[in-house]
Amino acid sequence: MFLKILDRLEEIFISLLMAGATLLIFVAVLHRYGSTVPFLFPYLHEIDMTWAQELCIYMFVWMAKFGAAYGVRQGVHVGVDVLVNRLGANHRFKVIMFGLLAGAIFTGTIAMLGGSFVWDLSGTEARSTDLDAPKWIVYLAIPLGSGLMCFRFLQVAWTFWRTGAVPHSGHHIGGVADEVPGLHPQGIETVPHFPSQETRA
Repeated sequence: MFLKILDRLEEIFISLLMAGATLLIFVAVLHRYGSTVPFLFPYLHEIDMTWAQELCIYMFVWMAKFGAAYGVRQGVHVGVDVLVNRLGANHRFKVIMFGLLAGAIFTGTIAMLGGSFVWDLSGTEARSTDLDAPKWIVYLAIPLGSGLMCFRFLQVAWTFWRTGAVPHSGHHIGGVADEVPGLHPQGIETVPHFPSQETRA
């Protein structure tokens, strides 16, 4: 239940950021070009939109950090696995598990360092240029996004350890999947089946 709620919140948050940033950019562009129209200028020049660009940048930063975590869960990150897929089942399992744990360690380290940085920043008066928002709120995307990404790596690693399956996008390079045993030409099969932990034991 917790994972389902987390998954849903993650998707809603990313969608809201994407929709909000797109709408904000659209309004800012309309405002900029509308201000050049003589009969609209008296009305639009009173509206201050200088903060829009900075807010959009921050929204895209948050979207990128949480989108990266979503990418781990969905298996949409770019990866070169031609050699990995040609390894034997036992070696393939070890290489994939190593990659997942390495990703968890890296993102976990970034989350801890980012959390320390945000904590130190929260004790200062640093504020953003146009929004005049506390900078620690802006940089909070680093520990939160990286922490979620670390959790997703561990989640995928645990599932892989138990079932031998990892999430994988349906995209592939034409002709390559056909040459790799166990891969469906249309990318429907996630990865070749690995024996479960109980079977390997």
